[in-house]
Amino acid sequence: MKNLSSNRETLIGVGYGVAAYLLWGFFPAFFKLVRQVSPLEVVAHRILWSSLFLLLLMTATGSGGAVIRLLREKGKLPLLALSTLLISANWGIFIYAVESDRVLESSLGYFINPLFSVLLGRLFLGERLSRGQTVSLLLAASGVLFLALGHGAFPWIALALAVSFALYGLVRKKARVDSLNGLLIETALMTPAALGWLTYLALSGNNAFLAGPLQTGLLLAASGVLTAVPLIWFNAAALRLRLMTVGFLQYLTPTFHFVLAVWAYGEPFTSHHLVCFALIWAGLLIYSLEGWRLNSAAAHSRPRS
Repeated sequence: MKNLSSNRETLIGVGYGVAAYLLWGFFPAFFKLVRQVSPLEVVAHRILWSSLFLLLLMTATGSGGAVIRLLREKGKLPLLALSTLLISANWGIFIYAVESDRVLESSLGYFINPLFSVLLGRLFLGERLSRGQTVSLLLAASGVLFLALGHGAFPWIALALAVSFALYGLVRKKARVDSLNGLLIETALMTPAALGWLTYLALSGNNAFLAGPLQTGLLLAASGVLTAVPLIWFNAAALRLRLMTVGFLQYLTPTFHFVLAVWAYGEPFTSHHLVCFALIWAGLLIYSLEGWRLNSAAAHSRPRS
């Protein structure tokens, strides 16, 4: 019975994980619908409506006390202020990539993000790199360098997305705050700036939410729900699955970005892109296999009760 219950929880966890990463994977399609709105305004609306939705969720679940306790903990607020800046930059760069028809580059960024996280773990947390992880990092770096030199354009969007999100993960790891409460505090910290910018746009007659069609306004409001819901699903998955399983599932998101960019939006995919992605995918394969090997070795080394 215990095994049946465990298998059921695993299946539920996989379902939540797949749902979260697929929703994130279709974000380019959603934000294409509001491409007539400037990236900065889209980010401002995403912040505002996320904050309101999470506030309602906090009220409904009675988790306000946990948020207040987090704010009172020494050293939490400065770290969350830094993570707020990083996630705001990441959102803005991603929306710019979508609106400027550079989804392929955003896909590249999220493919190399896990490898940047490994590098940051080595630099700032003293985590040791295995031989396989070192090889995977070198392959990814070679791919990016090949694209930059051969294609004639530095892939700044990909690197900015990867670095900002990897740094965000590092700061959140240091802060030790759960995803939803942390996101509520982050969006609350960003809300005054978002409201200020939207007010300025309204006074100048350029606020798409007020001056644009109803459909645009509804989509901008929905961006808040779309920000929070996959995080809720991700948390549900992380509680039920091994970290290794979650690690494999995360590649669904940039894979769907890649498919949308090349086959749905017709973005150019050159031989330089092919070599770059091949090197990065090879690096990710080695990284994943190495993680599986290290995880299995750790499991076998634990004493049995």
